Amino acid sequence: GSGRLLLLLTGLLSALGPSPTSSIHVYTQREVYGTVGSHVTLSCSFWSSEWISEDISITWHFQAEGSRDSTSIFHYAKGQPYIDDVGSFKERMEWVGNPHRKDGSIVIHNLDYTDNGTFTCDVKNPP
Repeated sequence: GSGRLLLLLTGLLSALGPSPTSSIHVYTQREVYGTVGSHVTLSCSFWSSEWISEDISITWHFQAEGSRDSTSIFHYAKGQPYIDDVGSFKERMEWVGNPHRKDGSIVIHNLDYTDNGTFTCDVKNPP
């Protein structure tokens, strides 16, 4: 049968340098639903009071429902996307973001019941 999944998303606010007024605001959907076997886009957009540097990094973490542990599943750094080579997402993830458009979104393909949990998008834009 076709089951529905609830994927919870959170965005992390990352401080930039020593100035308390320099920050990045990260926006995600609060909840995303998907159907087992389908795909879902996990949106992550951000706004920065500073220019987007070449050192920008975006990291996605996953915390399975009922677990206390969070695992890194994706990282973007130095202009390159890196899908972490561990866990159940490594063959099912696609980078669709564009940091110059202030987008850090990913797609997860072939959803499974084990994908229920919380996904966190963390963006850092060092000066």
